[in-house]
Amino acid sequence: MNAVRTTKMSNFRWVICALLFLATTINYMDRQVLSLTWKDFIAPEFHWTDGDYGTITGMFSLFYAIANLFAGKFIDWMGTKKGYLIAIFVWSLGAVLHAGCGWMAMTIEGYDSVAQLGQLTGDAAVAIATISVWLFLSCRLILAVGEAGNFPAAIKATAEYFPKKDRAFSTSIFNSGASVGALAAPATIPLLARAWGWEMAFIIIGCLGFVWMALWIWLYEKPAKNKRVNQAELNYIEQDNDLAEAQDRDNMKEEKAIPFFKCFTYKQTWSFLVGKFMTDGVWWFFLFWAPAYFSDQYGYTSDSAMGIALIFTLYAIVTILSIGGGYLPTYFVDKKGMNPYLGRMRAMFIFACFPVLGLFAQPLGAYSAWWPAILIGLLGAGHQAWSANLFSTIGDMFPKSTIGTIVGLGTMAGGFGSMSINLGSGKFFDWAAEQGAAFTFFGFEGKPAAYMVVFCICAVAYLIGWCIMKALVPKYKPIVVED
Repeated sequence: MNAVRTTKMSNFRWVICALLFLATTINYMDRQVLSLTWKDFIAPEFHWTDGDYGTITGMFSLFYAIANLFAGKFIDWMGTKKGYLIAIFVWSLGAVLHAGCGWMAMTIEGYDSVAQLGQLTGDAAVAIATISVWLFLSCRLILAVGEAGNFPAAIKATAEYFPKKDRAFSTSIFNSGASVGALAAPATIPLLARAWGWEMAFIIIGCLGFVWMALWIWLYEKPAKNKRVNQAELNYIEQDNDLAEAQDRDNMKEEKAIPFFKCFTYKQTWSFLVGKFMTDGVWWFFLFWAPAYFSDQYGYTSDSAMGIALIFTLYAIVTILSIGGGYLPTYFVDKKGMNPYLGRMRAMFIFACFPVLGLFAQPLGAYSAWWPAILIGLLGAGHQAWSANLFSTIGDMFPKSTIGTIVGLGTMAGGFGSMSINLGSGKFFDWAAEQGAAFTFFGFEGKPAAYMVVFCICAVAYLIGWCIMKALVPKYKPIVVED
């Protein structure tokens, strides 16, 4: 009897998926430390305004966007194992270095202790604000360069370990690490900052990446070379290959990659870029600004019981609801007989409707802060489900050898979208606060009116993005690279 048929299939691909989930969780916790500490811990020490914070988050997004222009190609060149290791080492180092910004600012300006900085006034306070912004920008640059490698490496690993029909589900699982990281962050980071100072929050969370590196070195190899993957599981993973490819696997030459600039000649590439540009900034806006929003609008600081509960609830909704988003296209493919792309686009339209709920967050916030927390959570769940399927469209239409490059380009586009909304929002909030009652929108005045404007932009971004994507690639059309 055939040994493959009698041997129970191993399931090591899910261990790899768990590692990708863990890396993404750490990634987002490192990114979230600043947003949970700046308003109530860092800003008083360095005299930051909303504009200063908006500059830091906006420039981080720009650094991230530029790094993603090269990150995907770097991952394709280095390979999944080495590329991921280098990426997480760099971003973990950058995360830890944030802790030294206070000491550096004190040293550069010639003060005796960091405690003195918060007591400064006038030009001295402006000088400290300026130098501290530049120091944080330097650390964010290192963080951004490393973090740019996360999604290209994770998507490439998913394409290596999962057949097409399972990729959206596996991607939704590891992609949920973004919301789990954001969920764990408010429950831990403000408490760390209150107990040991904001510097230790950066150090402790940053060191988690070095632990992950050891696990990756121990467990990861390509499926065909991994001793933990048996032949039955390997056959399942490679079920999309033609029979001839399966028979000639040992002698098959390396798949030809699409040249970098030629990628821009395909509508499939532009469809992915548009999807990322229109929607990534929405997620990053709420990731960076939600703690400040509840502190500004309702008086709940990030380390207060209510502040922690609100942010925790928001991301709990995101986490619970978003994982199922990856299963919906599988249902359309298996039960409705759709091709993967059509099923994915059908699911993405459904998820694009979730953010419309963001229109009601600010108005209902007049009754309770719980309403914005719940509605923004539903918006975030829609984003995560959208994002998982958006990433999977690459594996549907591009050869594996080019996946990292396309993911990098798309994440670069998302970074530019995020830079626009975060940099613009910081300046906009400062301006609206100065205008007060002179600036109104939908019945709100001053800074609350500015939040309402941004919420409206976020609410419609996904539907606009989906329509453009559908116009660019109306049908399933995989790219074939000719020799």
